[in-house]
Amino acid sequence: MDAGAGPATPPPVARGDAGVVGLTATELAARVRSGGVSAVEVVRAHLRHLAAVESRVGAFRVVRTDAALAEAAAVDASPRRSGLPLAGVPIAVKDNVAVAGEVATDGSSAHAPLPATADHPVVARLRAAGAVVVGITRVPELCVFAATDAPGTVTRNPWDTARSPAGSSGGSAAAVAAGVVPLAQGNDGMGSLRLPAAACGLVTLKPGTGVVPAGIGADSWSGMAENGVLATTVADLALGSAVLAGVSPEPPAPPVGPLRIAVSTRSPVPGVRLDPAGRAAVDAVVAELRAAGHSVVHRDPVVTPAAALGTVARWLAGADADAEALGLDRRSLEPRNRRHAALGRWVRRGGFDRPQPALRARATAFFDDVDVLVTPVTAGPPLPARPWHERGWLANVGANARWAPWTAAWNGAGLPALVLPAGPGRAGLPTAVQLVGPPGAETRLLWLAGELERRLPWRRYAPVLDPRAGPG
Repeated sequence: MDAGAGPATPPPVARGDAGVVGLTATELAARVRSGGVSAVEVVRAHLRHLAAVESRVGAFRVVRTDAALAEAAAVDASPRRSGLPLAGVPIAVKDNVAVAGEVATDGSSAHAPLPATADHPVVARLRAAGAVVVGITRVPELCVFAATDAPGTVTRNPWDTARSPAGSSGGSAAAVAAGVVPLAQGNDGMGSLRLPAAACGLVTLKPGTGVVPAGIGADSWSGMAENGVLATTVADLALGSAVLAGVSPEPPAPPVGPLRIAVSTRSPVPGVRLDPAGRAAVDAVVAELRAAGHSVVHRDPVVTPAAALGTVARWLAGADADAEALGLDRRSLEPRNRRHAALGRWVRRGGFDRPQPALRARATAFFDDVDVLVTPVTAGPPLPARPWHERGWLANVGANARWAPWTAAWNGAGLPALVLPAGPGRAGLPTAVQLVGPPGAETRLLWLAGELERRLPWRRYAPVLDPRAGPG
């Protein structure tokens, strides 16, 4: 881990430190606003828990010990404290957006970037709401693939450290699932929020185009990538998403009358089949939706070969554009990403990385007579935690496509998509489902996720690293 922020992290103490580690962001902020606990106490306790679990998880590239405590003290002293929606809440930020005074590497050692002089807009909004940045989380190089590893480090899933927390927001997801922070920023260009949420038993929302400031890399992967947050509850997700969107945090309003909900389990990638645990998760959600009075129909969205190829083209081009914008030494890139960026350069030269209005129109039309689409997220358990960067491009692409075929189309279309835990799990690991809606359906998805959370509550933290389970 980079030193990043002064002296060593405080020594580990018993989990549940100060009675605040393990509380939700909503609960923590309420206590800090009322003066029941100080932001400094909250942040110090979470830094201690971080020290206790980080060696097993490897979620952070930088821990900002002194800077975070100073930011917490500023929250305590602020005359605005009583009105801050995230007062004193410790958060983590993904290593591809700017945090003032810190270096954003995009997971690559092929350059030597300077510290940022200003926060990215989403970081500025989180801080203005009272959140405290305790660290910068790990990502795979250029945020390209669905496991988080790099030379000398493999980030691990708190539910099972032999498994990956997925990627590319894997470090952020691992930090939340381990109880180190109740809320973490990430972003999603082909599923990079939703896949880690599914792997780590969290809830997240990839907003639709234009809802939250993007500004990720050179061009947000030709407009496919969006910023969001990872959380353990729908209330925290709604709060964090509102802050990022720059709107007043309000409970999601219920729809007028029951919803008409489509369900599809067919994989967009030919030959990929959903495992029994994933099917059981979808079935459990469908049963609860029907019990709640919603209408459920089975209908598969159409993702044409041209649309799929267009999305892949933008993924390839995004890596090349980011490598160019960051001034990376391409000879020093990981071999898989050197190949990926080289293919992306060909795509860009051919002009194949344009937005996909036909895909967006077709995807939007799917919702002409349904309100929400329910799909699986992954075909099976998370990928093994291993140095995937040592394997070739085809091995990485093949593993990603077989494991996670259900997320990328909604990036290409620019539609909102939410992932939440559901179902019986996979041998101690979580299972999840995805909710997709038309443009502007973020509130609808959050409301429905909240209804499912009440009917199918999930365990908020990985059992082996549960910060509320006591010492050990």
